[in-house]
Amino acid sequence: MSAAQRRRLNPLSQETESDDSGILNECVLLLVFESIKWDLQVLCLTASVNRKLRAIAKRLLWRKLCVYRAPRMVSALVNGSPNGRIGGGWDALAKLMFFCCGCESTRNFKLSRPSPGHFAGASRFSKTSGRSFLTKKCRADLLFVSDPCEHPVGDKEDDLGIYRGVFRGFLRSNTRACLIGRQVAFDDRVRCPYCGTRVWSMTAARLVPKSAARRLGSRDGRLEYFVCVNGHLHGTCWLVPLSSDEENCEEVEEEEDGDGG
Repeated sequence: MSAAQRRRLNPLSQETESDDSGILNECVLLLVFESIKWDLQVLCLTASVNRKLRAIAKRLLWRKLCVYRAPRMVSALVNGSPNGRIGGGWDALAKLMFFCCGCESTRNFKLSRPSPGHFAGASRFSKTSGRSFLTKKCRADLLFVSDPCEHPVGDKEDDLGIYRGVFRGFLRSNTRACLIGRQVAFDDRVRCPYCGTRVWSMTAARLVPKSAARRLGSRDGRLEYFVCVNGHLHGTCWLVPLSSDEENCEEVEEEEDGDGG
């Protein structure tokens, strides 16, 4: 087979013959990552090698990772379409699934010191939890929200809870329509930690239902969360310490719909 024929069969190999190496072959990459069960840190390292691998990861690998790690959640977010699009891109969704963004003080939520972000070993996202974050007018929206990641702050303070979530089809959601209808301004200090776009403070918009605090294990008024233009949610709360009786009780949800990263 001639070099020209090889380039036609492999669209990635259009500059030099050396570009036909296995590391830039999408089929080879897929087999490698399937064999290591889509290891997140290996994928991060691969995407940082060069521009071409970063482009392949952005177009293909991040989506495959999300589908492998949270198939039911991803299927719901794209309405069952295997090639569906995600607001902000698949790389942003992968980061949201596996990275706790940490927290700094905001207008409505004060901290004695910032809490740094970190990779989360495991995360559980639930649409049942998501419904607790929606007002009655917005209950038709689909929102997945994670359990809060617990961050001890100090002996005399409650633990800090940091959580995140994602809407399906946020551009067509009732939540966005409500924000636009109320002419809620973007927060001028905060950006989405997952896609870098502008955010609305749901606290400032008065769109935080009391059920959100109950779901998080917090008290009303002791939480805040933001939603960006791509439908990514991130927020913080103060977690109420559990009594010994509460620690021995297991919550039984009406619907088993958790899906994790």
